[in-house]
Amino acid sequence: MNQFDQSVKDILDQRLLTLEQTFNSDVIFFYGIISPGIIKIFRDFIEKLKSDDTKREHITIFLNTPGGSVETVEKLVNIIRHHYQFVYFVVPDFAMSAGTIFCMAGDNIYMDYSSSLGPIDPQIFNGKEWVPAQGYLDQYQKLIDKANNNQLTNAEFLILQSQDLAKLNVCEQAKELTITLLKKWLVEYKFKNWLKHKDGRPVTPDEKTKKAEEVARILGDNKLWHTHSRMIGLDDIDKTLKLRIENYSKDIPLQKKIREYNDLMTEFIARRGYTLFLHSRNYF
Repeated sequence: MNQFDQSVKDILDQRLLTLEQTFNSDVIFFYGIISPGIIKIFRDFIEKLKSDDTKREHITIFLNTPGGSVETVEKLVNIIRHHYQFVYFVVPDFAMSAGTIFCMAGDNIYMDYSSSLGPIDPQIFNGKEWVPAQGYLDQYQKLIDKANNNQLTNAEFLILQSQDLAKLNVCEQAKELTITLLKKWLVEYKFKNWLKHKDGRPVTPDEKTKKAEEVARILGDNKLWHTHSRMIGLDDIDKTLKLRIENYSKDIPLQKKIREYNDLMTEFIARRGYTLFLHSRNYF
């Protein structure tokens, strides 16, 4: 490591230690696409973090991701929850698609006015890149609807005939898994301490399940968000999803600590051209 990189590392290490004191938890930084190839890397990363003498039950995850594989998210959550009882997510910039699902496995989600989550349209790998599964399903359904109404053109018939049914099945399965995991994790973790309504009435398990189903339906509604890359900010999360987020926009000291760490980290990653980057107090 050259002198410049070493200096950046020393600063980032110190800022991470400050955040660990602030959140009273272990803190990690995750940057990149969520793909199956990172599972063992992430497992070893978390085990290394847990191998020292701190033995905390809380972890705070700084997450910066465009999304990826929902199956991989499930494995990452299993790894984290094996080692930690409480999980917090901090989204200084964005956590899209599978990243949004990842956040829903947390007890708390921290965002400010410039942070974003995204629609939960799952992504599948087409051999070259990760693409939204729901896009395939929506276009296929449009062709089916036109065929049922005798409106299909010859060109569209050829397109419909050439569809890979196995790929469509993979898309459908990814969509169902996405909804299942989001509902499960919201009830089990995010809504764990949601015990009373504003009027004092106790919150029932059935109400938590129905709320989770509503959040999953809204986040998966392409007609509402229009595009897979739509960035969903705090206003939409509050007014449309009605989901509680820890908003640190007005907590200037906390916002300053988060941005000083996150902004230097993402600038360093961009300069080095990394596609995946993990950071903890004992890993860089």
